[in-house]
Amino acid sequence: MKGFTIVTPDENIREALTDKINNLTKPKGSLGTLEELALQIGMIQQTLSPTLQHPQNIIFAADHGIVDEGVSLSPKEVTWQQLSNFLHGGAGVNFLCRQHGFELKIVDAGVDYELPYEQGIINKKVRKGTRNYLHEAAMTEEEMERCIEYGAEAVRNCHAEGTNVISFGEMGIGNTSSSSMWMTCFTDIPLEACVGAGSGLNHAGIRHKYEVLKQALENYRGDGSTLDYIRYFGGLEMVMAIGAMLQAAELKMVILVDGFIMTNCILAASKLYPQVLAYAIFGHQGDETGHKLILDSMHAKPLLNLGLRLGEGTGAICSYPIVDSAVRMLNEMDNFAHASITKYF
Repeated sequence: MKGFTIVTPDENIREALTDKINNLTKPKGSLGTLEELALQIGMIQQTLSPTLQHPQNIIFAADHGIVDEGVSLSPKEVTWQQLSNFLHGGAGVNFLCRQHGFELKIVDAGVDYELPYEQGIINKKVRKGTRNYLHEAAMTEEEMERCIEYGAEAVRNCHAEGTNVISFGEMGIGNTSSSSMWMTCFTDIPLEACVGAGSGLNHAGIRHKYEVLKQALENYRGDGSTLDYIRYFGGLEMVMAIGAMLQAAELKMVILVDGFIMTNCILAASKLYPQVLAYAIFGHQGDETGHKLILDSMHAKPLLNLGLRLGEGTGAICSYPIVDSAVRMLNEMDNFAHASITKYF
């Protein structure tokens, strides 16, 4: 599999960053999370004056074989239909990208449909949807490795365009099921606590989804390694997101983490390269059952809690103004000495 060189940010600049933050014209700590974010971003960029440049949101899209078992309220054709909506600018992610100045890229990782690539969708289709992991692995090792590389390639292209802050979204009916499987495998949180309504299942539907996933877990005969769990239960779009996150961390980019699915993706990525978490800012706590549990297990502090459960990168993009405020605080606030104000903390 493609390797990455991800280093934890150099600690030598921490003291100077902390001193700059503490000497801004405010009581020490009075800007709370903004101060924490400023420190993290300054550490990532290794500068006392960080910048956010050309933010982009990449949506990876693919279908899931497990949908054949009735685990989703929505049929799989919604995947390609929603991609069409993205292209026409009518989805939730579109207005948020317009509002906050994000460029949107759409990558076909494995949609079971012939898509109109000439309209701007990036064709990286590995296969037309995953296999049904109730009966067999979702993908082969070779397919998993291609997904990792394609995800990394998408981020390298963004970086070459001047991007240093990036978010990821997904479109794939059935991917909350795959996320629930990764969650229980990587955290040991009981599967039942990991399974939620997805796109709107009722109580009976959630119970059926749980029973199917429970049987899939019982049927698993792999070696229990991180990579085996990733390929056996993952979605093609989710594995591409892992490759994208790891590449972003290698390139020292700020990663805005979206909801339940993307949180599971960075969890899986961190099982391969723990250092990736130093580059991650968790945008929000979503409304999908299990999201709070996985965030708590990772000791992650989400910026927002708006009851979102759309995916697409929407929660990450919503959080961007807060991240921007943290950087502006560091660059635009005066300090006590220059402003001739007595420190009042």
